[in-house]
Amino acid sequence: MNKDYTITIFWSKEDEAYVAVVQELEGCSAFGSTPEEALKEVQIAMEAWLEVAREKGDPIPKPLPQKIAV
Repeated sequence: MNKDYTITIFWSKEDEAYVAVVQELEGCSAFGSTPEEALKEVQIAMEAWLEVAREKGDPIPKPLPQKIAV
């Protein structure tokens, strides 16, 4: 699995859970009761997303360039 994808984790009041979203993979997200659980779950979702894309012959998005904001 490519670990260079951008993953954003945030607390969702509406869902009452942490949400992890892979920025480059449309629709790839997961929930967890802790940030660590959300990260673990989104890594599983990311593997599945990439596997399906490969099977369908869809293009695999490249990771976004790293940016640091201060």
